[in-house]
Amino acid sequence: MIAVIFKAELGQLDDEYFLVAKRLRELAETKYGCMRIVSATENNTELTISYWEHLDQIKRWKADPEHLQAQIKGRKDWYRSYQIDITEVLD
Repeated sequence: MIAVIFKAELGQLDDEYFLVAKRLRELAETKYGCMRIVSATENNTELTISYWEHLDQIKRWKADPEHLQAQIKGRKDWYRSYQIDITEVLD
């Protein structure tokens, strides 16, 4: 199993952010095979961990057109900074 860890310092969130986040979660799970997504926000920090079976699923997800548009919007408006780590999960 592989985990993608997304940590961000939040900027200005709007209604569009929450709609896009919901849509992207659904897309990751239904189209790209994401097994589970957990997310938490504290103060102005967001931490989201998604779990995947294979690295190729993550690569396809990263290249999805809707996801690419959300990344642009995120860098421009929603996040002050972010970091993404990809790691293998050992049972």
